[in-house]
Amino acid sequence: MFKPFSLNISGKLAVFDRPAVMAIVNATPDSFYAGSRAACTAEVCRRTERMISDGADIIDAGACSTRPGSDSVSATEETDRLAMALRAIRSVNPDIPVSVDTFRADVARRCIEEFGANIINDISGGTLDPMMYETVASLKVPYVMMHTRGTPETMQSLSDYSAEGGVMAALLRFFAEKISLLTDMGVNDIIIDPGFGFAKTLEQNWEIMRELESFTVFHRPVLAGISRKSMLTKLLGITAEEALPATAMAGMLALQGGASILRVHDPAPARQAITILSAMQPDLTDR
Repeated sequence: MFKPFSLNISGKLAVFDRPAVMAIVNATPDSFYAGSRAACTAEVCRRTERMISDGADIIDAGACSTRPGSDSVSATEETDRLAMALRAIRSVNPDIPVSVDTFRADVARRCIEEFGANIINDISGGTLDPMMYETVASLKVPYVMMHTRGTPETMQSLSDYSAEGGVMAALLRFFAEKISLLTDMGVNDIIIDPGFGFAKTLEQNWEIMRELESFTVFHRPVLAGISRKSMLTKLLGITAEEALPATAMAGMLALQGGASILRVHDPAPARQAITILSAMQPDLTDR
């Protein structure tokens, strides 16, 4: 069951009394879903305007593709792309919460301090940059901690969790250890992302979906990032461009499993799913 949550956004308390929609803007030429790409200021502005109109609560800006097998861009190029995207987003709306999707601590710091972001969304959960946790603690910003293994280039070869008791046991252990470490450093606003599609097989992704409620044991918001991903397209034999109905259905399943945030390419269906579930379950919010 959904529990209202709050985040400290640039010194102000943002209270979410319903599941939130995080909408994706990718300042990249190679993100797996072409519809999310926005390569210039005008495109970022248009996409941001549309996503806010369609019900986005948070905008998530990325500039380094992390799709399986992708090659990482340099920190300089990532920073330049993010500077463009974040300034464009802020020109459209100066107040909406904005997360920066990066695994690099120095890039995250500049985006928070200079370009208007106020949440860090780290696909590596702190495993790719040893300075990330210290950076989050010093900036006092909300932190989305995702589980993965290896790098985007190697992660799909690292999906064997048998030595750890299976994928769910491995993920629960990972989050328990990392949350303890972060809270000891004074980080309070932690969002859990199980990392659908990252170092997981098709079967493991659906096992995580079936067991999603297990992550609520940490009493932290759970983010589900399943939009147009291969766990849908491979299952159904379709392309990412054809996966909007499947994404909406999977989003509903995630909400029923306790997700607090849906990270999506298309905010309107996600917002509709939240409204429909609220009508079906008037006690969706456990106040």
